[in-house]
Amino acid sequence: MSTRTARTTRRSPGDPIPASFYDRDTEQVARDLLGAVLRVDTSDGRASGRIVETEAYLGEHDAACHAAAGRTARTHWLYGPPGTAYVYFIYGMYWCFNAVTRAVDLPSAVLVRAIEPLEGVELMRERRGHPRRDQDLTNGPGKLCLALGITGEMNGFDLHDSPLEIVHGEPVPDDQVEVTPRIGITRAAAWPLRWYVRGSSFVSKAPTVRRGPRRRPQR
Repeated sequence: MSTRTARTTRRSPGDPIPASFYDRDTEQVARDLLGAVLRVDTSDGRASGRIVETEAYLGEHDAACHAAAGRTARTHWLYGPPGTAYVYFIYGMYWCFNAVTRAVDLPSAVLVRAIEPLEGVELMRERRGHPRRDQDLTNGPGKLCLALGITGEMNGFDLHDSPLEIVHGEPVPDDQVEVTPRIGITRAAAWPLRWYVRGSSFVSKAPTVRRGPRRRPQR
């Protein structure tokens, strides 16, 4: 398995991030995606945003990961190549976007939880019904998918060569990054697998940091 760091995989801002970036431990990918740009082209136009919050889901041994249920029609792309989009539906209402990590048949992914809008802000406002605050456009995984136009039709897209891409942005220094347990889950809820940019007004609500057993190692 690759042990490359962000320093060796970062390129010029705007260049698509290659598949090799995702072929690493999911925790490292989740951390290094902060500052990258999620960009979506649709018939309505382009919308993009800087990633400011992520969560790692580690595989079949992670009770909060969809892979805990094994290989199903829903999780097909979760078992796919690194750098693939895994898009799923929740609550009968919202799409959520994930970037698949590690090698084929090692089902793990990074959930993108929040972005700071960059391009297509007015398009995002229209898609989101013109919320009172722009911070509410994309400060959650379902919200950002609505704002960017991400749907289940993009499940399985190649993230470095498709209308749904993650491209290089400006790296976020370690002293600007917070790590907490994941939120909105009940299983493996104490594992510290959520990363966000300190001070960003677009981050979803921060939980109280809990003390508990650390995660089982990635495998």
